[in-house]
Amino acid sequence: MIPYGRQTIDDEDVSEVVKVLKSDFITTGPKVQEFEEHLAKCCGSKYAVVFNSGTSALHGAYFALEIKEGDEFITSPNTFAATSNAGLYLGAKPVFVDIEKDTGNIDIKEIESHITKKTKLVVPIHYSGYPVNMPILKEIAERYKLFIVEDACHALGAKYNLNPSVNECVTTIKGEETWVQVGSCVHSDLAVFSFHPVKHITTGEGGAVLTNNKDYYERLVVFRNHGVTRDALLMKSRTLKAIGDWYYEMHYLGYNYRMTDIQAALGISQLRKLDHFIEKRRYIAEYYKNVFLDNPYFDIPIEKEYAFSSYHLYPIRLKDRYIQKKKEIFSKMRDKGLGVQVHYIPVYFHPYYQELGFCNCMLPVAEDFYEREISLPIYPLLTDGDVQNVIDIVFNVFKSVENE
Repeated sequence: MIPYGRQTIDDEDVSEVVKVLKSDFITTGPKVQEFEEHLAKCCGSKYAVVFNSGTSALHGAYFALEIKEGDEFITSPNTFAATSNAGLYLGAKPVFVDIEKDTGNIDIKEIESHITKKTKLVVPIHYSGYPVNMPILKEIAERYKLFIVEDACHALGAKYNLNPSVNECVTTIKGEETWVQVGSCVHSDLAVFSFHPVKHITTGEGGAVLTNNKDYYERLVVFRNHGVTRDALLMKSRTLKAIGDWYYEMHYLGYNYRMTDIQAALGISQLRKLDHFIEKRRYIAEYYKNVFLDNPYFDIPIEKEYAFSSYHLYPIRLKDRYIQKKKEIFSKMRDKGLGVQVHYIPVYFHPYYQELGFCNCMLPVAEDFYEREISLPIYPLLTDGDVQNVIDIVFNVFKSVENE
């Protein structure tokens, strides 16, 4: 079975984890801080706070912005449910906006019509590693005084075109054009990553929130540690002079969302190889493109001029005549050894969201995207032979369905 995605672990990764297992710290210790420093530097942000999952990182990001009961936040239904669930944890209501047909990202043109007096936040998802056009989204957010949290769980290593007037965190990657790294938070308040095994780097389970705002950073650090702080500069007690080094204070109703040094050591080792991982994913995507372009069965991912995708996923979209045969196509691919998947069931389709009152939510582009989408295998360990095998199976499946 060739899965749609999987981790890439080598002997160096194993060695770094073993070192921690033999050290004094295996829970949260110096490796966590080291990983955060490397991650912030990699993405061009001032601060990074790591969590034990991408979901807890989303929860922390919304908490840092003081999202609360009665607030609304705008997001896309083309995502895993965690994006909106994390807002529900705080009592906020998700408002789903339709998506772009070709990218699967939130349709920025549709956002303004969904803004109300209760709207506090916009959460764009960089679907499949393809970045949202953040400078345009930022203009809307500033006009309506809204926060932005980037759900960048698919998009470590992705970049987008930067307004030349903004000179922070710039990387030249295509001729003389200037680009900005997803996670630099140039056009957002916070950005969230996931380190699940199918993502670009892994810590087993894990996540992170990046920001350039010191206040958000401090709230995040306390939130992930039960709401507890030992930082004397943050203490609120009036009797600090009589308190010993044992003292700590609980400031918020926080959670145990901490990452371990074991995970952080793996993350540091993985991060060193990120450029290679992205290069290999893009190589595979180009291989697919050269073979699949203009085929009669499905459309392939695009890459507009403003975008540099990190290809967490390779989503194909069935052409009209094959939509009704999706179940058969999917099953045959699985039977022949391709661990394909569908990303995603629109969040508001889930029974829990239906019971919350989203039963009348109808976003035609998102629903049509779901009916067409199948994710093909793409990850660094795939060889040219593996990729060609995927291609052969895909074409054979479509031909067999066509001849029925």
